Amino acid sequence: MSMMTMRVLRLVVHVRTREPVLLLGEVDGERCLPVFLRRPQADAIALGARGEDDPQLPQDVIVPLLQGLGHEIVGAEIVALVDSKFQADLVFADGARVELRPSDALAVAVREGLSIGVESAILDDVGQPIADLFPDGTDAPPEKQLEDFKKFIDEVSPEDFA
Repeated sequence: MSMMTMRVLRLVVHVRTREPVLLLGEVDGERCLPVFLRRPQADAIALGARGEDDPQLPQDVIVPLLQGLGHEIVGAEIVALVDSKFQADLVFADGARVELRPSDALAVAVREGLSIGVESAILDDVGQPIADLFPDGTDAPPEKQLEDFKKFIDEVSPEDFA
């Protein structure tokens, strides 16, 4: 497996379906990947990295619980696309993996500031050039970026990744 390191570009709501979409972009590349999320996990991701004084969400309990048991989570990876659905793993320091829904794995990674990876074959198959979504670049003013992305997201659906 060849994993590409990703960063969170945006969290938006798909206009037609009203489903939340997390847009991940390559750290060292020009492609991005829209990931449709479940609403509770999107709400957790929208809060961003967990602060010390933040109330704990369900996702926030997993890391300290596992640390107490002697395990360390190092990241989340989107490892496959099967029947138009992503499959994801939480990855542990010792190489162990636990399969989770992508929404759950990404929520844990974002809240804990962990690395996010996507299998390069997935990006080869369904990744989108960032320039297509953000013609003015990701450094453009947020309003312009959002306008550019809305144009893209209005036309895409989960079936486009079949």
